Amino acid sequence: MSLPPGLLISAPASGTGKTTLMLGLLRAFADQGVAVQPFKSGPDYIDPGFHRAAAGRASVNLDSWAMGEALLAHLLQAAEGAELVLAEGSMGLFDGVACPGESGSGASADIAALTGWPVVLVLDVSGQAQSAAAVARGFADLRADVPLAGVVLNRVASPRHEALVRAGMRDAGIVVLGALPRRASIEMPERHLGLVQAQEHHALDHILSEAARFVADHIDLPRLRAAARVTRPMIASPRRTRPPGQRIALARDAAFSFVYPHVLDSWRTAGAEILPFSPLADQAPDPQADICWLPGGYPELHAGTLAAARRFRAGLRAFAETRPVHGECGGYMAMGAGLTDKDGQRHAMAGLLGLVTSYQKRKMHLGYRLAELLAPVSGHATGARLRGHEFHYSTIVDQPDAPLAKVFDANGAEVAETGSRRGQATGTFFHMIAEAT
Repeated sequence: MSLPPGLLISAPASGTGKTTLMLGLLRAFADQGVAVQPFKSGPDYIDPGFHRAAAGRASVNLDSWAMGEALLAHLLQAAEGAELVLAEGSMGLFDGVACPGESGSGASADIAALTGWPVVLVLDVSGQAQSAAAVARGFADLRADVPLAGVVLNRVASPRHEALVRAGMRDAGIVVLGALPRRASIEMPERHLGLVQAQEHHALDHILSEAARFVADHIDLPRLRAAARVTRPMIASPRRTRPPGQRIALARDAAFSFVYPHVLDSWRTAGAEILPFSPLADQAPDPQADICWLPGGYPELHAGTLAAARRFRAGLRAFAETRPVHGECGGYMAMGAGLTDKDGQRHAMAGLLGLVTSYQKRKMHLGYRLAELLAPVSGHATGARLRGHEFHYSTIVDQPDAPLAKVFDANGAEVAETGSRRGQATGTFFHMIAEAT
């Protein structure tokens, strides 16, 4: 099976405009009738939703720290039938952890090297001119296995500024694929985990159309597409993530939306049936389910609604008397005794666990995690090792229950946040990506 040629959209750092470029390219090529398959490097729940809205195809996460090459190869099959692949990087191109994981350090550069996709580097050139070429040259030369297709200049101040930057790039032997003037009207609103979710943005289609026009007016689209290279073949033979049950009641609404598509696909492929329900609509988990799964999301934005959802809370407690209930991050917080919002108001949660969390004083918790289970959880035996990540701003006020796992960061240092277990209820701030080898 051959896959279409691809490019990786990356940058020297976060906040340089790669998401705006990515979305503009996806919609611009889709408007031309090109079937474009989007991917996202790294553990990101937000960007893939925007990718799908722009391209009309589901975006898939690729992670070199948490995923083995066989799983990556399997996920790349999502590009079957497409004519072009565009993958969006995370953070800076070479930013990863010091201790490599399954296939690399988690850096976007690892995905480029594994797939053979050249890099389109987005450079914020505000405040500099010819000096930007030194940055581009350094990125082009740092790793021989990560080829640079060219650069896109972003936040260009004037035609004169653009001419000076282009002159520096020409002297450095760097291809310029386009130059974007500063424009705030197509920038996406942000929230504490990144962008506001795609389904919450009522003007999204208009913004994507504006981004497509903006990019088409300033980027050499034929030249950029011609720089794509055929995806390197890899052997796809993944160890599928075990489903936690035959019938899985899955919380699914604006408060509980953070679950990786590849995990759900793996469950379905193994024969599991997923039964979605909405806590925000005061729905209880299906009593015919074998297990209830509460994904991460934004329960803190809906804490009052969840506290008032008596049918949901009572149904969840009744379910947990005889069957497992597991929560990740936001789902974990909703299973706890209470959640204090940013205004200092405490809301009662389901009470399956003693966990009490607060957003009144926010503190970021971010990083890859390796969990070694201290008890059986959702199809995984005691001692199983799982790779994933943690990303939240909540503070733990109380966590009185037995620990769920020993948790380590990417450098092997033990992490204080262990998750909790009480009876049939388990939860953790850890988001699972894949089983560890």
